[in-house]
Amino acid sequence: MTSERGDQPFDMDRLVPAMDSPSLTTGIGWRHPHYAQMLEERPTLDFLEVHSENFFAQGGAALAVLQQAREAYPVSLHGVGLALGSAAGVDPWHLEQLAALVARIEPVRVSDHASFARGTWGGTTVHAADLLPIAFHRHSLDVLCTNVQQVQERLKRRLHIENLSAYVQFSSSDMSEAEFLAELASRTGCGLLVDVNNIYVNALNECIAGNMGDPVAACRHWLDRIPPRAVSELHVAGHRDCGDIVIDDHGSRVCGAVWQIYSHALACFGGAPDGLATLVEWDTDIPALQVLLDEAAHARALQLPVGEKAMA
Repeated sequence: MTSERGDQPFDMDRLVPAMDSPSLTTGIGWRHPHYAQMLEERPTLDFLEVHSENFFAQGGAALAVLQQAREAYPVSLHGVGLALGSAAGVDPWHLEQLAALVARIEPVRVSDHASFARGTWGGTTVHAADLLPIAFHRHSLDVLCTNVQQVQERLKRRLHIENLSAYVQFSSSDMSEAEFLAELASRTGCGLLVDVNNIYVNALNECIAGNMGDPVAACRHWLDRIPPRAVSELHVAGHRDCGDIVIDDHGSRVCGAVWQIYSHALACFGGAPDGLATLVEWDTDIPALQVLLDEAAHARALQLPVGEKAMA
């Protein structure tokens, strides 16, 4: 399988697969308040996820603790800074730091977002330090594909791209987000990291704006338009309803509607030949570790019918 980057074919056979074997796996985001407890107690989990940029230093305590975690668990590297949708391109320094970390940790997955952050201001390239949305049209798709392929070629492995929670939309978009991401996966061979909570947050905000009826039905429709073989991972998290806007703050338990949509996502993607990972995210107001483990256990319980069906 190849996809084109200019006139140079991109050989997907060179990429490291996402998982060692087809399976349903579950992990949690590993954040600083739980570093010591995780290493001491080592609860049963399939993997831990960390934010790549927190471990770019070539030494020091942060990297040392990550290496300890890697001895106990598979680790997934989830980035927030590649800014893959930026017309200014990928920052070479950032990519080299990521490549060094990947070589050191040998993660099960490397992921980032379908967003932009880099641009030019006064003749200087700047970084907005945020996950800014991109328009869903051919030009931005070309930019995203070029940058994703550059990262995959440097890392020599498949990159996994997450859909965004976005609070503005571009009038210039000429395709849906699901169509846009499906085309990205087809052209680059990247995996898709489907954040179920992000889909729901966007749908709720569309409802507040008066542009949508049933948000759960809209999320199911979104999922139905994604090619199953492209999806490698699902994210679930909590959000905050502020009345006039819903914020993806990763600061509470996963709500019932998101679990409902997650079950539909499992039905859509649970039979993926390379396996399907699920991550419980929690980044603000971080609770006791047991709360995250309980959320992971609930995800596993919802996976059981899918796993039994796959084995039948």
